[in-house]
Amino acid sequence: MIKLLDQGAYVINGQTVIEENHEAYEILKMKTGKDVTKQEAAKNTIAYDILAAHNTSDNMEKLKIKFDKLTSHDITFVGIIQTARASGLTQFPVPYVLTNCHNSLCAVGGTINEDDHMFGLSCAKKYGGMYVPPHQAVIHQFAREMLAGGGKMALGSDSHTRHGALGTMAMGEGGPEIVKQLLNKTYDINMPKVVGVYLTGAPRKGVGPQDIALAIIGAVFANGYVNNKVMEFIGDGIKNLSVDYRIGIDVMTTETTCLSSIWVTDDKVKEFYEIHNRAEEYKELAPKDIAYYDGLIYVDLSEIKPMIAMPFHPSNVYTIDELNANLDDILTEVEKKALISLDNNKVKYTLRDKVRNGRLYVDQGVIAGCAGGGFENICDAADILNGKYIGADEFSLSVYPASQPIYMELVKNGSVATLMQTGATIRTAFCGPCFGAGDVPANNGFSIRHSTRNFPNREGSKITNGQVASVALMDARSIAATAANQGYLTSAEDIDVNFSKPRYFFDSKIYENRVYDGVGKPDETAEIKFGPGIVDWPAMESLTDDLVLKVVSVIHDPVTTTDELIPSGETSSYRSNPLGLAEFTLSRKDPAYVGRAKEIQLAEIARQTADSTEDIYNANYEIKEVFTKINQKFEVDPKKTEIGSVIYAVKPGDGSAREQAASCQKVLGGLANIAKEYATKRYRSNLINWGMLPFLWKEEIPFQNGDYLFVKDIKKAIENRENEIKAYVVNEGMKEFTLTLGELTDDERDIILKGCLINYYRN
Repeated sequence: MIKLLDQGAYVINGQTVIEENHEAYEILKMKTGKDVTKQEAAKNTIAYDILAAHNTSDNMEKLKIKFDKLTSHDITFVGIIQTARASGLTQFPVPYVLTNCHNSLCAVGGTINEDDHMFGLSCAKKYGGMYVPPHQAVIHQFAREMLAGGGKMALGSDSHTRHGALGTMAMGEGGPEIVKQLLNKTYDINMPKVVGVYLTGAPRKGVGPQDIALAIIGAVFANGYVNNKVMEFIGDGIKNLSVDYRIGIDVMTTETTCLSSIWVTDDKVKEFYEIHNRAEEYKELAPKDIAYYDGLIYVDLSEIKPMIAMPFHPSNVYTIDELNANLDDILTEVEKKALISLDNNKVKYTLRDKVRNGRLYVDQGVIAGCAGGGFENICDAADILNGKYIGADEFSLSVYPASQPIYMELVKNGSVATLMQTGATIRTAFCGPCFGAGDVPANNGFSIRHSTRNFPNREGSKITNGQVASVALMDARSIAATAANQGYLTSAEDIDVNFSKPRYFFDSKIYENRVYDGVGKPDETAEIKFGPGIVDWPAMESLTDDLVLKVVSVIHDPVTTTDELIPSGETSSYRSNPLGLAEFTLSRKDPAYVGRAKEIQLAEIARQTADSTEDIYNANYEIKEVFTKINQKFEVDPKKTEIGSVIYAVKPGDGSAREQAASCQKVLGGLANIAKEYATKRYRSNLINWGMLPFLWKEEIPFQNGDYLFVKDIKKAIENRENEIKAYVVNEGMKEFTLTLGELTDDERDIILKGCLINYYRN
């Protein structure tokens, strides 16, 4: 089904693979008649060409990228624009699209969600951007329809920013990276490795793009095969996939932890651009005659069966047939893994009570968002459900077309009527089911979704309130098959159906009549509209010579997601209020974190205004003893030593690009993270951009929760580009250990020295 090479590979004309070994060079020379080195062949990938075209440095090993297009949604664009305004923004230098697909319900929080929307519209007018009102399109679908372009690069403040199937190398990053682009700065990374994804064969009937994606994720997530690399899709199987199908696979590459993705393009992609009235954006893309890939993933599409990713991660995959045949064993294993993910004794999690008469009963089905809400997915689901009904028991089915143009065409071709007759409900374009703001299941509910993620509590339940529910990821076709069997888990391969495959027609009038397009037309006289929920960032201090850090949370889970660092769902209403949102930090993982962080922050607040050392000691009763012990070994002035908090996690930052996973720690006085490794480049970048130190410690930690750490000469180490940092556990023995920082660019070092990106630009 899927095979990973242990080494690199050469690919001739995008088709013939020569696996790297001691004979590869001679075989390559014999087949092509060319003398090509690995270094030269590595420059022949599609990814290399696009990166080279967007690199503004003179060094292809140290890239400084400027993007063609930018995009954000309504739980990120307020903070981004506020940061950029504080840093000197005058106008948007490249097309910047502000979509409203996350807080679009405006169901809670009074006026604050719609206030954010009006802020976005007014900023689009003032700075020359594009504004997509609520319910028009989810962020990535609008980008596919109106923003992507062959050979272009796009940056989005959402982790699933992926448009590789359309020939656009797109990346999802935290807000500060968008800010840099808005201020005409660059995205600085080392040249990433490129892994080929060789598709061959054709999908079986009933197998959808989510099935292919989940199979790939299951094969590469745990081993880090594509971590922070570019996935380049090639092979003779691509021609057997529609563009909608390719998009459905591509958007899920985020869950592999890759940096970005790119695909070979062909006449089907050209037709996609023509349908969307943007024929000029098509560009034929293919690797050159001899291309070298740092790894290769063979995917035989014909061997992949309908899949299911069980809670609580997209990589926890099984075939649906395998699950149905081994229900008790697999559900028991899922429950064991859940004990690690949930880490809370307040709830009892089980799925075995969902087994009825030997079959797994599901409470809810959802087809939604950038992954599931595509035209072809919903048409196929309608064909499967045609003439059937979902029943009047617990099971429900919700369908969210990804854009109004898709919705319109589904109305015209009758798919909406077909689905409604079954008992399904049809909603407007909304990302809520992906992050817990729509279709939250009942307590102990089990939902199957064609969406992007199934992390713990991401569906909206609150474990700290004794609630638990869970999500399994599936393709729309098998969700429809399950709905046709009124909630009993069913593979789409087990349904006899004739897929009608109606043609798609795009109605551009929907956007022309409703979307504000001010790109390239900034209006300096436009007044920005603020609501009471939009709050400026608090002032942040620059780095001092030494640091005193209190360990306020220790997380031993194998991976910690950004959802666990700052929950999604109803907290999204506070995304424009840094201090308000910070109250939710780690609330579902370590509810005591906020209180502990605030206690130590009192000492830092006192330090900044103190007339004497005693003022600092009076702010936190522990601090006097801490400095007494430090000064037995070193001479340290408390008034000149920044005091803050630090968390330890084994591998933090999997999942969302949301910068708030870092910024919420910072506004509560967080100055660093310590980790064995960081799950994603984007989370580490978010820490740095908020002036936090991304420390690394590979061994068993020499401290515990509640301990104080003293970090000696940190400012000097940053200035002198040193990697090893002396730290001490503050106790009678002042136990020494050595932290490392990993590679930092000069700009990243300067940002940390200044205290955050805002200070960096202000100075």
